[in-house]
Formats: sequence, C-alpha cells, structure tokens
Amino acid sequence: MAFDFKKEYKEFYLPKNKPGIVNLPTMNFIAVPGQGDPNLPDGEYKQAIGLLYAIAYTIKMSKKGAHQIQGYFDYVVPPLEGFWWQEGVTGVDYGHKENFQWISVIRLPDFVTERDFHWAVHEATQKKKTDFSKVEFWTYQEGLCVQCMHIGAYDDEPATVAQMHNYIKEQGYELDFNRQRLHHEIYLSDTRKVAPEKLKTVIRHPIRKV
Repeated sequence: MAFDFKKEYKEFYLPKNKPGIVNLPTMNFIAVPGQGDPNLPDGEYKQAIGLLYAIAYTIKMSKKGAHQIQGYFDYVVPPLEGFWWQEGVTGVDYGHKENFQWISVIRLPDFVTERDFHWAVHEATQKKKTDFSKVEFWTYQEGLCVQCMHIGAYDDEPATVAQMHNYIKEQGYELDFNRQRLHHEIYLSDTRKVAPEKLKTVIRHPIRKV
C-alpha cells in the first residue's frame, strides 16, 4: 500500500475543526512563488499549480524509468499547500486578493534530494516542452503554530481564523507573523468535485509564547 502523508501524519494534515497547537519539523517542498488573485481562470496561480503537479508526478513515477531514486518507496502525492501574505498586512486581507503574494507548494518525501529534484525539472521540461524555471526546491521549518480544520468556502475562513486567535490568547501565545512565518493553508478537497460549503482546508498561523 502506498505511503499516505495525510494518514501517517494526521497531526499535521487532519486536525480537528477546533484550534490546536502543533510544532512542525523541517520539510522539503516543490515550490512556485507568485502574486495576484488565485481565482483568475488563466492567472499565475493556476499556472503554478500545473507546474507543481508536473514535477510531483515526474518524481512519483520515476520508479518506472532509468532514474532510480535511492530510498524510493511508493507514496501518494501530498496535498497542495500555500503560504500567503500581503505587503503591510498582518495575516491576510480577504477583501483584496489582487494584492496576494504566495508560495504554492507540494511536500516532497524525505528521500528526494535536491539532485533528484533537478533531474525531475529537466525530465519534465524535455517531455512537456514547458518552462519550469519558476519551480524551486524549498526547505522550510515552520515551527510552532496554531492550526484548525476549516470546513466551508475559502471566503468564510475569517471566522475560523478568529477562533484560532482567541484560542492562542487563552493559552498564553501570540501571533508571530514575519517575512519567514506566514499564513499557511493545506487544501484537502478538490474544488472541481466538492461543494464550497464542504471544502476542507487546514489553516495554520505562526505563534510564540508570550
């Protein structure tokens, strides 16, 4: 059976729909940075997702080709994630999506080295005749965060965020946003198949002890 990050690391991917505190280890990602409204049909964000999945599946399917990755085991491609910010804003302003800056990511299994990543970029470029120059190998340690499962439309996230912020105050923590510590979302639902009111999204915010 293929290794499923969501099932093996439930504390990171399947939290309850009430706030909790989690400490995240260092992880490696396929990453594409960009900016602008993610809802634009042919916008930069949609293009970034296509680039991410092309590299993710090139690595996953490497077992069938000549490039054999040391330590490889079969796995389910982890869910799409995103780090979001806006200049001059603490957290995010949902009313001005055109000002979003973001890093869209998919987690890499630990056995994937930076050399394997660059092989996958070259392989995908050759096969798909597409420019993958925006795609990066990104190592990130998120650290201490508050998180919660948000069930519903993305535009309804502020209510869940408010619960998270009230919770950390009660627990003796405060928000710790900066250039390296950002609003983070993990997308567990396929928007093409799931109604907006049933979408599942993990929301995560950086915190520190008061």
